Amino acid sequence: MSTWANLGLQDWSSPLMEQLIFFHDHALLILVMITVLVGYLMFMLFFNSYINRFLLHGQLIEMIWTILPAIILLFIALPSLRLLYLLDEINEPSVTLKSIGHQWFWSYEYSDFNNVEFDSYMIPTNELENDGFRLLDVDNRIVLPMNSQIRILVTAADVIHSWTIPALGVKVDGTPGRLNQTNFFMNRPGLFYGQCSEICGANHSFMPIVIESVPVNNFIKWISN
Repeated sequence: MSTWANLGLQDWSSPLMEQLIFFHDHALLILVMITVLVGYLMFMLFFNSYINRFLLHGQLIEMIWTILPAIILLFIALPSLRLLYLLDEINEPSVTLKSIGHQWFWSYEYSDFNNVEFDSYMIPTNELENDGFRLLDVDNRIVLPMNSQIRILVTAADVIHSWTIPALGVKVDGTPGRLNQTNFFMNRPGLFYGQCSEICGANHSFMPIVIESVPVNNFIKWISN
């Protein structure tokens, strides 16, 4: 989760988020290079006293500043398209979780295990334990196995919600009457926090999501009980 004075992205906990961070750094490097070059040219123009009243056109420089941006855009577009297809790819999920957005809580269904269902509400501030996180902790956490392909189906019962876990690189809109799906893969145990990131009404930011990533044996024991 985000911590105090954390200006960058959260530490990745899935291969997809790792690739998203790599692409972010790749695009940021290109933007820094463009900004430095344009800034240098603009700065030098202030001190350039050369004039040429016979200069009417420069076809070479016009070709360069037309072709070069197109090549730079290719260096951004190709990794971006690859990443988009990776985010949509779902390969034989081990567990399917269904998430239904309500105002102001989430409902979850484990359809593969005799329809295990529960609601997940935010814990009020006055009921938090000493090690709890204000506006982020819930009374019923999602327990999922690590090192397993997870498919999540997201919908909503009233208005548009968004199921978002930054550390896993997952953001899926829950729309009434529509079922959206995506996948993720957690490669380490821990607690992963998220929130609804849609403007779905007053107090819309207080629909927290907490995933508890556990080894497969612990998940089997939890689902059995």
